[in-house]
Amino acid sequence: MLPISRPATPPLDGPVFGKAAAAAAAASTSAIAPPPPSTPIYAGSIESQLRAVLQSIDVDSCEANGENAFFVADLAEVYRQHVRWMRELPRVVPFYAVKCNPDPYVLRLLAALGSGFDCASNGEIQSVLDLGVSPTRIIYANPCKASSFVRTAAAQGVGMATFDNADELTKMARFHPRCKLVVRILTDDSKSACQLGLKFGAPLDSVPRLLARAKELCLDVVGVSFHVGSGCYDPDSFRDAVLRARRAFDMGREAGFEFDLLDVGGGYAHDNFESIAAVLRPAIDAYFPDAEFAPGGSAVQHSPHGLRIIAEPGRYYVQKAFVLAANIIARRDGRKDDAEGVVEHSTAAPALPSAEDKPEVMYYQNDGMYGAFNCILFDHQSVHPKVLTLGHDFLYEPSLPAPGVRAAAPSASAAQRRALTLQPCSVWGPTCDSIDCVRALAHLPRGLEVSDWLVYEDMGAYTICAASGFNGLQQSQVRYTIGAEGRDADAVAALLGAPQY
Repeated sequence: MLPISRPATPPLDGPVFGKAAAAAAAASTSAIAPPPPSTPIYAGSIESQLRAVLQSIDVDSCEANGENAFFVADLAEVYRQHVRWMRELPRVVPFYAVKCNPDPYVLRLLAALGSGFDCASNGEIQSVLDLGVSPTRIIYANPCKASSFVRTAAAQGVGMATFDNADELTKMARFHPRCKLVVRILTDDSKSACQLGLKFGAPLDSVPRLLARAKELCLDVVGVSFHVGSGCYDPDSFRDAVLRARRAFDMGREAGFEFDLLDVGGGYAHDNFESIAAVLRPAIDAYFPDAEFAPGGSAVQHSPHGLRIIAEPGRYYVQKAFVLAANIIARRDGRKDDAEGVVEHSTAAPALPSAEDKPEVMYYQNDGMYGAFNCILFDHQSVHPKVLTLGHDFLYEPSLPAPGVRAAAPSASAAQRRALTLQPCSVWGPTCDSIDCVRALAHLPRGLEVSDWLVYEDMGAYTICAASGFNGLQQSQVRYTIGAEGRDADAVAALLGAPQY
């Protein structure tokens, strides 16, 4: 774990970084750009940040956009994920997939932690370079690049890129002939939420032809990459992929190359990371044994550092670090008589109606499919609204599963019990498009009112990055926290306040 400095403890909801910290960081000898002075970072739990923001919003009198949906980002969660990665996969250097969430503070923190960066475009490369990160810590991991982007990458000193086709080799020979190239191979990604093999990856039987073409063009191919698909739920996919990569290494040797880079791609998730690591570690040991690939090994005689192993995690780092709060801006009640047909339930827990129930109420919130919830369409996510406020009272308890409400106490009145009774409903976004349905069927308390708030957890991956301004609506902004007080928060404060890259 990184050394931790212990600055004076900040107030729970007070800003930790602002203009003063930015000025101090600017005076530092570090070459990394300081945090922007207009974006403060706070201290405290996600729950405390949600409370603080809601206390500052008066829905009845705020200006337009004053009650917009907003994210809270716990940067300590990103830090904890990095510590976890280094514990489970110490040989594998993470190159964060910028496309997953290009948030500037996430990039800054991961840079401070020593991560590399997987970039897929000139814009992503520039966002990393703007932090002062060395271009040697970037892999241009898009096998099909625009010629102008290749020229720009060459001018910026980005010297490692992937390819999976012969035309890409011709392009690289013309515009970036000194680039270190990595052949991306096709793997079995059928056990993943997003199957990238539909678009990228050279079948193994085509690799010898590609390598022969690289030789003809005097290009330097240094290794192999693969990607088992985003959101992989079968850890054994990694074992099979490493085996295929070893076969590609052997093809490289036969073609006259000495590969010394293995890129084990992405597909890592919070919930199954240890299971994946338990498969990946022995697979690397079995197919890339030390006798051949450690420094001085028979397969890497001209590479004093031996085999280098990198990965391209994205959602693993950020998915659980961000939550989104959305305001209920409207409601349509389809019941004929709101006062009749209420069924009282046991106070042991709020009872769920059956899955076959049809929505009785339509709730409209101020973020939807064209905003942060594009993850439903593009990333195959299923989101679950939890109650943040009910009747304007703050109820959020992170430990409770959706819908996040406790049963009424035995002493509760009939009105209180009724307010907590769950009913079938649907949740919609704010645009005028009928596709903008966030949840076709949910079960939420009857007491939810217009101007109450819902909260969605695990919203850090493939959400902000693809949000649009459709219908002239603003994208949800982010409130940052270094987390609840403790060692992790201190570490994040030190890394962001006085980075040493």
